[in-house]
Amino acid sequence: MLLHIPGVLDAETVRACRTRLDRAGWVDGRITAGSQSAKVKQNEQLPNDDPQAEAVRAVILAALEKNELFFSAALPKRIFPPLFNRYGPGQTFGNHVDNAFRRVTATGEWVRSDLSATLFFAEPEEYDGGELIIEDTYGLHEVKLPAGDMILYPSSSLHRVEPVTRGTRVASFMWLQSMVRDVGERQQLFELDCAIRQLRTEQGDTPLAVQLTGVYHNLLRRWGEV
Repeated sequence: MLLHIPGVLDAETVRACRTRLDRAGWVDGRITAGSQSAKVKQNEQLPNDDPQAEAVRAVILAALEKNELFFSAALPKRIFPPLFNRYGPGQTFGNHVDNAFRRVTATGEWVRSDLSATLFFAEPEEYDGGELIIEDTYGLHEVKLPAGDMILYPSSSLHRVEPVTRGTRVASFMWLQSMVRDVGERQQLFELDCAIRQLRTEQGDTPLAVQLTGVYHNLLRRWGEV
C-alpha cells in the first residue's frame, strides 16, 4: 500500500525546519548505505548526532504522534529515528530495497522495516528530477510531493530516486516496525478504520459504529504484537 499523508508539517513548521537543515553539516550519504545500496547511492546526508538533525527529528516525531491517518495506516510499534538526505544536480539513488532490520545506534534496539516513509522539505518547483519511483505489483509509481507531505510505502518495494537536474531536493526518511506485521492484515485494518471514521462522521456513534469498532479492536488484538 502506498499512502500520501498530506500536511504532516504545516508551512510555518516546514520553513523553520528547512532553515535548520540548510545550515546543518551535510556529509556523504553512503554513511548509512548497505553494501548493495552504496553502489547506487549518490547524495548527502546528516549525521545522526548533528544538532540541527536532532532538533528537526524531534519536530517530526511530535507531529507523527498526533497524525491520525499516519497511525491508522502504519500502526507503528517502533520508528527508526528520522534521517535526512539532500540531492543536488547529478545526484541520484538507484534501484534498491531497504534492509530488513535497522539498529538504532543510540539504544542498540533493532527495528524491523515493515514500512518506509519519506517526508518532503522542498517544494516540487524548487528542483527538477528527484522523483521517488516505487515499484510494486501494480507497476511504477512516481512520487514528488509538496513540502510537509509524506509518502508511506512497503519497505519491501524496489524503489529509487531519479537524478536531480536542477535545484536541491531535501527530505527526511525513516523506517517503521508495525504492530501488525502482515501487510494484508494491516491493509484490512486500515480500510475498516477509515470506514468506521466515515460512518461516525456521517451518522455519529450509532450501534453499528460501536459494533464495527469492536470488530476492529478484536482483529487488532488477534493480529497485533506489542
